Amino acid sequence: MNLLRGSVGALCLLSLVAALSLPAAGQKAPAGANWPSFRGPNASGVADGRPLPAEWDVPASRNVRWKTPIPGLGHSSPVIWGDRLFVSTAISGIENPEMKVGLYGDVTSVKDDTSHRWIVYCLDTRSGKIVWEKIVVSGVPKVKRHPKSTHASSTLATDGRHVVAFFGSEGLYCFDMNGTLLWKRDFGVLDASWYVAPAAQWEFGSSPVIHADMVLIQVDVQKDSFLAALNVKDGRDIWRTPRTDVPTWGTPTVLGGGPRPEVVVNGYKHAGGYDLKTGKEVWRLTGGGDIPVPTPVVSSGVIFLTNAHGPLSPVYAIKATATGDISLKPDETSNAYVAWSVPREGAYMATPIVYGDLLYNIRWQGVLMCYQAASGKRLYQERLASTAFTSSPVAGDGKIYFPSEDGDVYVVKAGPTFSLIAKNPMGEVCMASPAIADGTLYFRTKSHVVAIK
Repeated sequence: MNLLRGSVGALCLLSLVAALSLPAAGQKAPAGANWPSFRGPNASGVADGRPLPAEWDVPASRNVRWKTPIPGLGHSSPVIWGDRLFVSTAISGIENPEMKVGLYGDVTSVKDDTSHRWIVYCLDTRSGKIVWEKIVVSGVPKVKRHPKSTHASSTLATDGRHVVAFFGSEGLYCFDMNGTLLWKRDFGVLDASWYVAPAAQWEFGSSPVIHADMVLIQVDVQKDSFLAALNVKDGRDIWRTPRTDVPTWGTPTVLGGGPRPEVVVNGYKHAGGYDLKTGKEVWRLTGGGDIPVPTPVVSSGVIFLTNAHGPLSPVYAIKATATGDISLKPDETSNAYVAWSVPREGAYMATPIVYGDLLYNIRWQGVLMCYQAASGKRLYQERLASTAFTSSPVAGDGKIYFPSEDGDVYVVKAGPTFSLIAKNPMGEVCMASPAIADGTLYFRTKSHVVAIK
């Protein structure tokens, strides 16, 4: 899995060319060319306005624009600003570190105490060439990972001036677009292990979000959990709000509408909304799966939350006007602030997607649910495959893309009736959520970043 390196002189020349071609600080890329964080703009997963491919075959090199090897293991999704794509990885001292995918229930951590290297890569979206790479930190990981996880699972965030990478216990780092380190933060050991069996360490997974010159981070771990807003210019706290929750792995989402801007987070003991300016809790919701992974989705003034593990697997549609404790009473499916809910159809791993006026929710075991977003009425339930689906879907051009762990991408026609357009092989395990920018699909597989057009 080692990458061939060019000469020092060639790398220096490449870095100089990249620096000259990068957008100036604060310069905006063309509309539709940016996918700045996990699941794109505001975690919506949607990029319309350009034709997108329906069929391809990576092993056969059909409709593949480029394919670039990335060493190590990482589930961080590609993020894009203009003609620059950013992704991270963690390279173990073991040549072939364990990666076990599929439908299973093993919770034991991977034993790998070798020295690792955490690296951020910048690729040219047009050619797939590596523009720069930065070894961020080296050493033995401070916590262990799940056999299906990696030490670089948090997706990066960018605003066209900064690139933020969160490696959990290894720290939070902010670079400029040329890879120069601007600042870093060390939050100590962030133990995201199973609260029922703390020895089962699974690694950190929540991704940073850049919004209005703030870096938003959700840190739900075994102790001293918090939600925070940092100044993107220097990394200093703007506010920090304690959270009393078990470890979770979702990413914060910003709710721009409603009475006030909010940061919305998933959770087990309490999902909730927090005032964007102050961090003060606005509302909270209890009741759900005890290992929350999906990220909240905001659409048309409604917040959609789902999780699934243990006795409950709900889907919630929450009004933007929510305040106070909005938890449902036993046998309730709605109240003044919960527009609708279903108790047993939630997703374990993948974040749902709202496309048009429909909500699509892919469950871990490959069952796709489609609802009217406004009412919660289920329109169909279909099995895509009898395999695991961990990465989150994306949509555009009337199509929704569902990657499976096995490495097949199922393309479904958007609409109230189920219609499978294609099943496309990637040739490798696919755990990271795809990105869409400027009419191109970008996939991060086990060992590559692949552009499909």
